[in-house]
Amino acid sequence: MTRPNRLGRLLLAGSAASLVALATLSTHAFAATGAPLDVSIVYLGNPGDAGWTHAHDLGISAAQKQFGDQIKVTRVDDVPENADAARVFRDRAAKGDKIVIGTSFGYMDSMMKVARDYPDTVFLHCSGYKSAPNLGNFNGKVYESAYLAGVVAGYVSKSHVLGFVGSVPIPEVVRNIDAFALGARSVAPQTVVKVVWISSWFDPGKERQAAETLVGLGADVLMQNTDSTATMAVAEQHKVHAFGWDSDMSHWGPHAHLGSVAYDWGIYYTRVIDEVRRGTWTNKPVYWGVKEGITDLVNVNTTAVPADAQRALAEKRAALVAGRLDPFAGPLKDQSGKLRVAAGATLSADETNRINWFVDGVQGSVAQ
Repeated sequence: MTRPNRLGRLLLAGSAASLVALATLSTHAFAATGAPLDVSIVYLGNPGDAGWTHAHDLGISAAQKQFGDQIKVTRVDDVPENADAARVFRDRAAKGDKIVIGTSFGYMDSMMKVARDYPDTVFLHCSGYKSAPNLGNFNGKVYESAYLAGVVAGYVSKSHVLGFVGSVPIPEVVRNIDAFALGARSVAPQTVVKVVWISSWFDPGKERQAAETLVGLGADVLMQNTDSTATMAVAEQHKVHAFGWDSDMSHWGPHAHLGSVAYDWGIYYTRVIDEVRRGTWTNKPVYWGVKEGITDLVNVNTTAVPADAQRALAEKRAALVAGRLDPFAGPLKDQSGKLRVAAGATLSADETNRINWFVDGVQGSVAQ
Protein backbone atom coordinates (compact mmCIF):
# COMPACT_ATOMS: atom_id res chain seq x y z
CA MET A 1 0.00 0.00 0.00
CA THR A 2 1.42 3.35 -0.97
CA ARG A 3 0.32 6.22 1.17
CA PRO A 4 3.26 8.67 1.01
CA ASN A 5 3.25 11.48 3.57
CA ARG A 6 -0.36 10.76 4.53
CA LEU A 7 0.17 12.27 8.01
CA GLY A 8 3.58 13.81 8.21
CA ARG A 9 2.85 16.99 6.23
CA LEU A 10 -0.33 17.93 7.99
CA LEU A 11 -0.44 21.69 8.48
CA LEU A 12 2.68 22.00 6.33
CA ALA A 13 5.02 24.73 7.53
CA GLY A 14 2.49 25.47 10.25
CA SER A 15 0.82 27.85 7.84
CA ALA A 16 -2.29 25.96 6.78
CA ALA A 17 -4.51 27.98 9.07
CA SER A 18 -3.26 31.21 7.59
CA LEU A 19 -3.90 29.88 4.08
CA VAL A 20 -7.45 28.90 4.87
CA ALA A 21 -10.19 31.32 3.96
CA LEU A 22 -12.89 30.14 6.32
CA ALA A 23 -16.10 29.50 4.47
CA THR A 24 -19.48 28.16 5.48
CA LEU A 25 -21.47 26.39 2.80
CA SER A 26 -25.17 27.11 2.55
CA THR A 27 -26.54 23.71 3.56
CA HIS A 28 -29.56 24.92 5.49
CA ALA A 29 -31.80 24.63 2.45
CA PHE A 30 -30.76 21.02 2.01
CA ALA A 31 -31.37 20.21 5.66
CA ALA A 32 -34.83 21.69 5.44
CA THR A 33 -35.90 19.26 2.71
CA GLY A 34 -35.76 16.28 5.04
CA ALA A 35 -34.05 14.17 2.36
CA PRO A 36 -31.10 12.03 3.48
CA LEU A 37 -27.68 13.62 3.21
CA ASP A 38 -25.60 11.77 0.60
CA VAL A 39 -22.08 11.01 1.85
CA SER A 40 -19.33 9.10 0.06
CA ILE A 41 -16.06 7.85 1.53
CA VAL A 42 -13.16 6.76 -0.68
CA TYR A 43 -10.59 4.20 0.49
CA LEU A 44 -7.14 3.38 -0.84
CA GLY A 45 -7.59 -0.24 0.12
CA ASN A 46 -10.26 -2.57 1.42
CA PRO A 47 -11.54 -2.06 4.99
CA GLY A 48 -10.84 -5.66 5.96
CA ASP A 49 -10.69 -6.30 9.69
CA ALA A 50 -7.67 -4.28 10.83
CA GLY A 51 -5.56 -1.25 10.01
CA TRP A 52 -5.99 2.26 8.60
CA THR A 53 -8.91 1.75 6.22
CA HIS A 54 -10.68 -0.47 8.73
CA ALA A 55 -10.48 2.32 11.32
CA HIS A 56 -12.07 4.80 8.89
CA ASP A 57 -14.79 2.29 8.06
CA LEU A 58 -15.58 1.89 11.74
CA GLY A 59 -15.75 5.67 11.97
CA ILE A 60 -18.23 6.15 9.15
CA SER A 61 -20.27 3.23 10.49
CA ALA A 62 -20.51 5.05 13.83
CA ALA A 63 -21.89 8.09 11.99
CA GLN A 64 -24.42 5.90 10.21
CA LYS A 65 -25.56 4.50 13.55
CA GLN A 66 -25.87 8.01 14.94
CA PHE A 67 -27.85 9.53 12.06
CA GLY A 68 -29.75 6.51 10.77
CA ASP A 69 -31.81 7.26 7.67
CA GLN A 70 -30.86 10.94 7.83
CA ILE A 71 -27.73 10.10 5.83
CA LYS A 72 -26.93 7.74 2.97
CA VAL A 73 -23.31 6.52 2.80
CA THR A 74 -21.56 5.15 -0.29
CA ARG A 75 -18.20 3.43 0.15
CA VAL A 76 -15.70 3.18 -2.71
CA ASP A 77 -12.80 0.75 -2.08
CA ASP A 78 -9.41 0.19 -3.67
CA VAL A 79 -8.99 3.59 -5.32
CA PRO A 80 -5.32 4.27 -6.22
CA GLU A 81 -3.64 7.64 -5.73
CA ASN A 82 -3.67 8.58 -9.41
CA ALA A 83 -6.10 9.83 -12.05
CA ASP A 84 -8.60 7.21 -10.91
CA ALA A 85 -9.02 9.10 -7.66
CA ALA A 86 -10.04 12.31 -9.46
CA ARG A 87 -12.47 10.31 -11.58
CA VAL A 88 -14.08 8.78 -8.49
CA PHE A 89 -14.36 12.10 -6.64
CA ARG A 90 -15.87 13.75 -9.71
CA ASP A 91 -18.33 10.90 -10.19
CA ARG A 92 -19.54 11.07 -6.60
CA ALA A 93 -19.94 14.85 -6.67
CA ALA A 94 -21.76 14.68 -10.01
CA LYS A 95 -24.18 12.16 -8.52
CA GLY A 96 -25.14 14.74 -5.92
CA ASP A 97 -23.16 13.66 -2.84
CA LYS A 98 -23.12 16.54 -0.38
CA ILE A 99 -19.98 15.24 1.38
CA VAL A 100 -17.06 13.45 -0.29
CA ILE A 101 -14.35 12.05 2.01
CA GLY A 102 -10.87 10.99 0.88
CA THR A 103 -8.87 8.92 3.37
CA SER A 104 -5.35 8.89 1.93
CA PHE A 105 -2.69 11.59 1.65
CA GLY A 106 -2.15 10.96 -2.06
CA TYR A 107 -5.73 12.03 -2.84
CA MET A 108 -4.99 15.64 -1.95
CA ASP A 109 -4.33 17.15 -5.38
CA SER A 110 -7.17 15.21 -6.99
CA MET A 111 -9.59 16.48 -4.37
CA MET A 112 -8.37 20.05 -4.84
CA LYS A 113 -8.92 19.81 -8.59
CA VAL A 114 -12.43 18.36 -8.33
CA ALA A 115 -13.48 20.65 -5.47
CA ARG A 116 -13.04 23.68 -7.73
CA ASP A 117 -15.63 22.27 -10.14
CA TYR A 118 -18.20 21.39 -7.46
CA PRO A 119 -18.37 24.36 -5.06
CA ASP A 120 -21.60 23.13 -3.43
CA THR A 121 -20.05 19.83 -2.33
CA VAL A 122 -18.05 19.55 0.90
CA PHE A 123 -14.77 17.69 0.37
CA LEU A 124 -12.95 16.32 3.43
CA HIS A 125 -9.36 15.09 3.18
CA CYS A 126 -7.64 13.04 5.85
CA SER A 127 -3.97 13.90 6.50
CA GLY A 128 -3.43 16.60 3.92
CA TYR A 129 -2.63 20.29 4.22
CA LYS A 130 -4.26 21.97 1.21
CA SER A 131 -7.61 23.70 1.60
CA ALA A 132 -10.27 25.38 -0.52
CA PRO A 133 -13.50 27.12 0.48
CA ASN A 134 -15.30 23.78 0.17
CA LEU A 135 -12.38 21.50 1.10
CA GLY A 136 -11.07 20.91 4.62
CA ASN A 137 -8.50 18.54 6.07
CA PHE A 138 -8.48 16.53 9.29
CA ASN A 139 -6.08 14.29 11.19
CA GLY A 140 -5.20 12.78 14.55
CA LYS A 141 -2.11 13.28 16.73
CA VAL A 142 -1.28 9.60 16.72
CA TYR A 143 2.22 10.30 18.03
CA GLU A 144 0.63 10.98 21.43
CA SER A 145 -0.68 7.42 21.53
CA ALA A 146 2.70 6.13 20.32
CA TYR A 147 4.25 7.91 23.33
CA LEU A 148 1.81 6.13 25.66
CA ALA A 149 2.69 2.80 24.05
CA GLY A 150 6.35 3.60 24.69
CA VAL A 151 5.61 4.12 28.39
CA VAL A 152 4.07 0.65 28.58
CA ALA A 153 6.93 -0.88 26.58
CA GLY A 154 9.50 0.69 28.89
CA TYR A 155 7.97 -1.14 31.84
CA VAL A 156 7.36 -4.46 30.11
CA SER A 157 10.63 -4.95 28.21
CA LYS A 158 13.18 -7.10 29.97
CA SER A 159 15.92 -6.69 27.36
CA HIS A 160 15.35 -2.92 27.13
CA VAL A 161 15.47 -3.37 23.37
CA LEU A 162 12.36 -2.41 21.44
CA GLY A 163 11.80 -3.03 17.74
CA PHE A 164 9.96 -0.74 15.33
CA VAL A 165 8.81 -1.83 11.86
CA GLY A 166 8.83 1.41 9.88
CA SER A 167 6.86 1.93 6.69
CA VAL A 168 8.50 4.84 4.83
CA PRO A 169 10.90 7.41 6.34
CA ILE A 170 8.72 10.51 6.18
CA PRO A 171 8.18 13.00 9.03
CA GLU A 172 4.96 11.35 10.16
CA VAL A 173 6.66 8.02 10.76
CA VAL A 174 9.88 9.50 12.15
CA ARG A 175 7.76 11.48 14.62
CA ASN A 176 5.92 8.34 15.73
CA ILE A 177 9.16 6.41 16.24
CA ASP A 178 10.63 9.30 18.23
CA ALA A 179 7.52 9.59 20.40
CA PHE A 180 7.56 5.84 21.08
CA ALA A 181 11.21 6.04 22.14
CA LEU A 182 10.61 9.12 24.29
CA GLY A 183 7.76 7.41 26.09
CA ALA A 184 9.84 4.32 26.81
CA ARG A 185 12.90 6.26 27.94
CA SER A 186 10.78 8.45 30.22
CA VAL A 187 10.36 5.39 32.47
CA ALA A 188 13.39 3.27 31.46
CA PRO A 189 16.24 5.57 30.27
CA GLN A 190 18.42 2.65 29.18
CA THR A 191 15.91 1.60 26.51
CA VAL A 192 16.91 1.56 22.85
CA VAL A 193 14.60 1.35 19.83
CA LYS A 194 15.86 -0.48 16.75
CA VAL A 195 14.24 0.45 13.42
CA VAL A 196 13.84 -1.66 10.27
CA TRP A 197 12.23 0.00 7.23
CA ILE A 198 10.12 -1.88 4.68
CA SER A 199 9.41 0.97 2.17
CA SER A 200 5.69 0.25 2.13
CA TRP A 201 2.53 0.97 4.08
CA PHE A 202 1.16 -2.52 3.54
CA ASP A 203 3.28 -5.54 2.72
CA PRO A 204 2.64 -8.43 5.13
CA GLY A 205 5.61 -10.40 3.83
CA LYS A 206 8.08 -7.58 4.38
CA GLU A 207 6.48 -6.70 7.69
CA ARG A 208 6.89 -10.26 8.90
CA GLN A 209 10.50 -10.33 7.73
CA ALA A 210 11.28 -7.04 9.48
CA ALA A 211 9.64 -8.21 12.70
CA GLU A 212 11.63 -11.45 12.61
CA THR A 213 14.82 -9.44 12.14
CA LEU A 214 14.03 -7.25 15.13
CA VAL A 215 13.35 -10.25 17.35
CA GLY A 216 16.70 -11.63 16.22
CA LEU A 217 18.32 -8.35 17.29
CA GLY A 218 17.03 -8.83 20.83
CA ALA A 219 13.78 -6.85 20.76
CA ASP A 220 11.20 -8.28 23.15
CA VAL A 221 8.54 -5.63 22.39
CA LEU A 222 7.58 -4.72 18.82
CA MET A 223 5.84 -1.67 17.39
CA GLN A 224 4.86 -0.90 13.81
CA ASN A 225 3.68 1.94 11.62
CA THR A 226 2.31 -0.40 8.97
CA ASP A 227 -1.17 -1.69 8.26
CA SER A 228 -1.14 -5.47 8.46
CA THR A 229 -1.25 -7.74 11.50
CA ALA A 230 1.98 -9.52 10.54
CA THR A 231 4.08 -7.90 13.29
CA MET A 232 1.59 -8.98 15.94
CA ALA A 233 1.55 -12.50 14.55
CA VAL A 234 5.36 -12.70 14.71
CA ALA A 235 5.33 -11.50 18.31
CA GLU A 236 2.76 -14.14 19.23
CA GLN A 237 4.80 -16.85 17.52
CA HIS A 238 8.05 -15.84 19.26
CA LYS A 239 6.42 -15.24 22.64
CA VAL A 240 7.38 -11.57 22.78
CA HIS A 241 5.08 -8.55 22.98
CA ALA A 242 3.74 -6.09 20.41
CA PHE A 243 1.34 -3.22 19.81
CA GLY A 244 -1.33 -2.96 17.16
CA TRP A 245 -1.47 0.07 14.85
CA ASP A 246 -4.40 2.13 13.51
CA SER A 247 -6.99 -0.24 14.99
CA ASP A 248 -7.29 -2.88 17.72
CA MET A 249 -5.17 -5.88 16.69
CA SER A 250 -5.49 -7.93 19.88
CA HIS A 251 -7.24 -10.77 18.04
CA TRP A 252 -4.03 -11.66 16.18
CA GLY A 253 -1.87 -11.88 19.28
CA PRO A 254 -3.92 -12.49 22.41
CA HIS A 255 -0.81 -13.19 24.49
CA ALA A 256 1.57 -10.83 22.68
CA HIS A 257 -0.76 -7.83 22.53
CA LEU A 258 0.01 -5.02 25.00
CA GLY A 259 -2.39 -2.48 23.48
CA SER A 260 -3.14 -0.88 20.14
CA VAL A 261 -2.42 2.64 18.94
CA ALA A 262 -5.80 3.29 17.38
CA TYR A 263 -8.07 5.95 15.91
CA ASP A 264 -11.71 6.68 16.62
CA TRP A 265 -12.70 8.53 13.45
CA GLY A 266 -16.36 8.27 14.42
CA ILE A 267 -15.89 11.24 16.74
CA TYR A 268 -14.91 13.41 13.78
CA TYR A 269 -17.31 11.98 11.19
CA THR A 270 -20.31 12.36 13.47
CA ARG A 271 -19.47 15.97 14.24
CA VAL A 272 -18.60 17.05 10.71
CA ILE A 273 -21.68 15.46 9.18
CA ASP A 274 -23.82 17.22 11.75
CA GLU A 275 -22.13 20.53 10.91
CA VAL A 276 -22.80 20.10 7.20
CA ARG A 277 -26.44 19.19 7.91
CA ARG A 278 -26.86 22.30 10.04
CA GLY A 279 -25.01 24.60 7.66
CA THR A 280 -22.30 25.47 10.20
CA TRP A 281 -19.33 23.64 8.64
CA THR A 282 -16.15 25.59 7.87
CA ASN A 283 -12.93 24.44 6.27
CA LYS A 284 -10.80 25.11 9.34
CA PRO A 285 -8.30 22.21 9.72
CA VAL A 286 -9.08 19.67 12.45
CA TYR A 287 -6.09 18.15 14.26
CA TRP A 288 -7.18 16.27 17.37
CA GLY A 289 -5.38 13.99 19.79
CA VAL A 290 -5.83 12.01 22.99
CA LYS A 291 -7.63 14.94 24.62
CA GLU A 292 -10.40 14.83 22.03
CA GLY A 293 -10.47 11.02 21.95
CA ILE A 294 -9.68 10.64 18.28
CA THR A 295 -6.58 8.56 19.08
CA ASP A 296 -5.52 6.54 22.11
CA LEU A 297 -3.79 3.40 23.31
CA VAL A 298 -6.72 1.02 23.47
CA ASN A 299 -7.48 -2.43 24.89
CA VAL A 300 -4.43 -2.49 27.17
CA ASN A 301 -3.60 -6.05 28.24
CA THR A 302 -3.91 -5.79 32.01
CA THR A 303 -2.61 -9.33 32.41
CA ALA A 304 0.69 -8.60 30.66
CA VAL A 305 1.07 -4.96 31.75
CA PRO A 306 2.05 -4.65 35.43
CA ALA A 307 0.12 -2.45 37.84
CA ASP A 308 2.86 0.19 38.10
CA ALA A 309 2.88 0.51 34.31
CA GLN A 310 -0.90 0.89 34.28
CA ARG A 311 -0.65 3.67 36.87
CA ALA A 312 2.06 5.44 34.87
CA LEU A 313 -0.01 5.09 31.71
CA ALA A 314 -3.05 6.63 33.40
CA GLU A 315 -0.95 9.52 34.72
CA LYS A 316 0.64 10.23 31.34
CA ARG A 317 -2.71 10.06 29.55
CA ALA A 318 -4.23 12.46 32.07
CA ALA A 319 -1.29 14.83 31.56
CA LEU A 320 -1.81 14.77 27.78
CA VAL A 321 -5.49 15.52 28.19
CA ALA A 322 -4.78 18.38 30.59
CA GLY A 323 -2.07 19.84 28.37
CA ARG A 324 0.65 19.28 30.98
CA LEU A 325 2.61 16.83 28.81
CA ASP A 326 4.19 17.44 25.42
CA PRO A 327 6.20 14.43 24.17
CA PHE A 328 8.57 16.79 22.35
CA ALA A 329 9.38 19.09 25.27
CA GLY A 330 13.09 19.66 25.90
CA PRO A 331 15.74 18.94 26.68
CA LEU A 332 15.93 16.61 23.69
CA LYS A 333 19.05 15.29 22.01
CA ASP A 334 19.22 13.48 18.71
CA GLN A 335 20.92 10.11 18.25
CA SER A 336 24.28 11.82 17.66
CA GLY A 337 24.07 13.60 21.01
CA LYS A 338 23.33 17.03 19.54
CA LEU A 339 20.91 19.14 21.59
CA ARG A 340 17.86 19.72 19.40
CA VAL A 341 15.38 21.12 21.92
CA ALA A 342 16.55 23.13 24.92
CA ALA A 343 15.12 22.70 28.41
CA GLY A 344 11.95 24.73 28.74
CA ALA A 345 11.30 24.69 24.98
CA THR A 346 9.34 22.33 22.77
CA LEU A 347 9.02 21.56 19.10
CA SER A 348 6.38 23.58 17.29
CA ALA A 349 3.69 21.96 15.14
CA ASP A 350 5.71 23.00 12.10
CA GLU A 351 8.85 21.35 13.47
CA THR A 352 7.15 18.09 14.41
CA ASN A 353 5.52 17.96 10.98
CA ARG A 354 8.93 18.34 9.35
CA ILE A 355 11.00 16.26 11.77
CA ASN A 356 13.74 14.31 10.02
CA TRP A 357 15.92 13.19 12.91
CA PHE A 358 15.79 10.46 15.50
CA VAL A 359 15.95 11.18 19.20
CA ASP A 360 18.63 9.75 21.45
CA GLY A 361 18.06 6.04 21.95
CA VAL A 362 16.79 5.24 18.47
CA GLN A 363 19.08 3.01 16.44
CA GLY A 364 18.64 3.24 12.70
CA SER A 365 18.81 5.75 9.87
CA VAL A 366 16.13 8.16 8.74
CA ALA A 367 17.32 7.61 5.17
CA GLN A 368 16.87 4.16 3.66
